Amino acid sequence: MSNRNLFSGLLLMTTVLSGMSSHQVHAATTGTATSPHGHVAARGTTQAAGVHATHGTTAAHAAGPVHSHAAPEALSVSAHRTVHGAHMVVGKKLLESAPPGMNPMAALNTMPGVDFQSADAQGVSTWSTQIFMHGFQQQEIGMTLDGIPLGEMTYRNYNGMNPVLAVSSENVQGIDVSQSAGAEDVAATNNLGGSLAYSSSDPKHKLGGTVNQGFGSFDTFHTFARVDSGDLNSTGTRFYASYMRNDQQKWKGYGEQFYQQVNAKLVQPIGNNSSLSAYFDWSDLHELVYQDMSPDILDHLGPNADNYYNGRASGYIRAYDAALAAQNKGGGYPAGYGNLSDASDASYYEGATNESDIIGYLKADLALTDKVRWTTTAYGHGESQQTTWTTPYAGSPNGSPLSELVKQPSIRRFGVLSQVTYDVAHNHISGGVWYENNDYQSPMYQYAEPNVVNGVVQGNLVNPLGHFKDPFAEVFNQNYNTNTFTAFVQDTYRPIRNLALHFGFKSLLNTTRVGDGYLNQDYYGNIGNITSGVSQTIAKPFLPHIGVDWTFLKRHELFIDISENVHTYAESGFKLSNSPFAVTQTAYNDARNTLRPETAWTYAIGYRYHDRLLGASVYAYRTNFNNRLQQITSGPSVNPISTVANVGGVTMNGVDAALTVTPLRNLAITNSISYNHAVYDDNITDSNGTHATKGQQVVNYPRFMYKARLSYDWRSLSFYIDGNYVGQRNYDYEGEYRIPGYWLSNLGLQWHVKKTSDTGPRLGGFLRGLTLSFNLTNLTNTRYIATMGENGNPMNAASAYTDQSMLLGTPRMAFGAIKADF
Repeated sequence: MSNRNLFSGLLLMTTVLSGMSSHQVHAATTGTATSPHGHVAARGTTQAAGVHATHGTTAAHAAGPVHSHAAPEALSVSAHRTVHGAHMVVGKKLLESAPPGMNPMAALNTMPGVDFQSADAQGVSTWSTQIFMHGFQQQEIGMTLDGIPLGEMTYRNYNGMNPVLAVSSENVQGIDVSQSAGAEDVAATNNLGGSLAYSSSDPKHKLGGTVNQGFGSFDTFHTFARVDSGDLNSTGTRFYASYMRNDQQKWKGYGEQFYQQVNAKLVQPIGNNSSLSAYFDWSDLHELVYQDMSPDILDHLGPNADNYYNGRASGYIRAYDAALAAQNKGGGYPAGYGNLSDASDASYYEGATNESDIIGYLKADLALTDKVRWTTTAYGHGESQQTTWTTPYAGSPNGSPLSELVKQPSIRRFGVLSQVTYDVAHNHISGGVWYENNDYQSPMYQYAEPNVVNGVVQGNLVNPLGHFKDPFAEVFNQNYNTNTFTAFVQDTYRPIRNLALHFGFKSLLNTTRVGDGYLNQDYYGNIGNITSGVSQTIAKPFLPHIGVDWTFLKRHELFIDISENVHTYAESGFKLSNSPFAVTQTAYNDARNTLRPETAWTYAIGYRYHDRLLGASVYAYRTNFNNRLQQITSGPSVNPISTVANVGGVTMNGVDAALTVTPLRNLAITNSISYNHAVYDDNITDSNGTHATKGQQVVNYPRFMYKARLSYDWRSLSFYIDGNYVGQRNYDYEGEYRIPGYWLSNLGLQWHVKKTSDTGPRLGGFLRGLTLSFNLTNLTNTRYIATMGENGNPMNAASAYTDQSMLLGTPRMAFGAIKADF
């Protein structure tokens, strides 16, 4: 028996994992590429490992396993008196069990219906990070930090930022997950598929600090240092400041992935139950990204193929010669590349991301009476990016067949949120407003790369992790300005102790104006100008949310949740998304009167049981997703017209089931399954004809997932092992090319040499706490496709084989960390 099969058998005996065999990354059929935003489905919820039940939860909380005594990890049903749909809180302890510097979003992978993917083991690469909740992709999931909006989680985000750049992982106190769209008070215009509400930790009351030094495979180093002031006076004024530095080398190819971050937070208590607070975040990201793969590249070059970049002239010369071969000007492809259908698309020199963000807020949280609370937050955010790749399709003025294409979007936004809550009789009533102005610029420029003469590079190589200056051409530009206003009212009424009835609604008004735009006709050909001087307004005065939660026979709970929400129009550079503005003026004029914003209705019913030994849940949901937007190509084969159109809907029926067994006080064994039948309602017609998409499972999201986790605390040791099966996923819209399913497993061990909660003298006279940790990811070294559709998805089998829109997951990696609390 092989070591891998032996290990799989041992996991099976624990009832936590089974069938952990490596899968090939190649699909059995052939298949093609188009729209970058065509996958969306539905939502719902359940729970995962170590869920702690809270009695008296209000309507429509998350279904999932629950247990009534202490769990090894904090993943709990939230007990809000208001109802935000199906809720669950990922707690601090679960986040701290992950490898150092791990994206907190990766902890959500323990939840049924959630699929988190990344091409790096820490999940911090903004190009490859991808999350789905019950079929909805990240663009349809609202995200906030301490209530302030983080916008859509997309590469080159146009109205916010990636949460991993908004707060250091060590400063995340928890994530409140609502897998229903009915979270009326969430500051988002895209939460068709739920929301992730991050909360940052508050400053501590005692003077102290924390240092966390992590290390791992492929030269991974993670450093975090935080100082807490403690209470500075009798009123309790306190603050913290932290610095984080994360550095890792790519696990294949060559290059660095680096980012650093500063957080600071100040809290000023007012009286016994009010406070003023301020938060600041600065992040600086510089990373070389992995080459996008296709089945063609995997077959001919293998899974370790990557960009030519190696930090030396030899890598550039290889890319230079390959570009000459593509342009029939001499030179030649390296071995193996000539067998590719499109060798140029596998011949990129490099691709990189450079991003800098500053975000902050001021918040007043005031208890006006013992029954009335008023909270108001003002925030601001600035971002600048340079996302780049070296193209072999457009040369430089100096004669080089290569040039650097750099998208340089920027964001400047500010906003205010304010809400009031009022407890009266059996009602918990709240209402509030949110306003934001967002100014988004989306230019792309072209920079010169050096020539090569007689095998010698003429001049300095461009530093992809630096800052680009002096472009020789502007490719496109477009200016957006968006004003968003939402208001909500909600009431949770308890006619009797064990019954909660919820009703609320949100109103939305969103106007986007597009200013003067520019499109380089020399680069694109004579296709006309980009959309300019237009505006679109979306007005939705009534988006309802209804919930019922009934607790009966003490340990049984039944809930119903019904909600509607809307997704406002996206913004982006030319033809980079399903934005109706990111097309030519002619295409926009033809489509503008037929466009409708995407909307979704979700109907859910769930049952949950819990006692001391076990928790069990079943959650069923149906979602009708309407007016799905997608890029459509039409017109002649030379200079075809790309436009954005509503292409129909998605109907989803899904169910989650979960079971948690807690035979011992500090032992939890969780198993869950998710089934998601999300299919397109209509065929799609474009310049290549009618595509048989009707009835096909949505792209990139599996129909079936199984998850298991065993976690155990014994004295000063904490241990977990988990397994995750992701079923096959459709790569193209017609369902002809499927990526096979795969198993992944991870383990972690923490030795709390001294816990901060322990009494007695400090360790060594000055340490309040000391923890040593070790993690292994991808235990069986499974090779698998992780991220899919980052460049859009193929339409059918005609071009799926050569379409580059998938990224491989990381091999087995080891991490360790030493955390000291002073």
